[in-house]
Amino acid sequence: MDQNLQDKIETLLDKYFKDLDGENPNGVYDMVLHSVEKPLLIYIMNYAQGNQTRAAKILGLNRNTLRKKLEFYNLNF
Repeated sequence: MDQNLQDKIETLLDKYFKDLDGENPNGVYDMVLHSVEKPLLIYIMNYAQGNQTRAAKILGLNRNTLRKKLEFYNLNF
């Protein structure tokens, strides 16, 4: 049986903290958000066939917010 998304994220975070090997963690929140947000945007934009209005609706975002996020990640659709 496949793990759900939350379990997979927990597993990856466990690995991240173990791999720190005594180093202090820093900026974990932004790291996780950026790691998830960019591939999510790419996937949804492809799913919406580049239609930003449709993608924004699927994501539950304002279209202007989506455009800003696409610009931030230098994604051109």
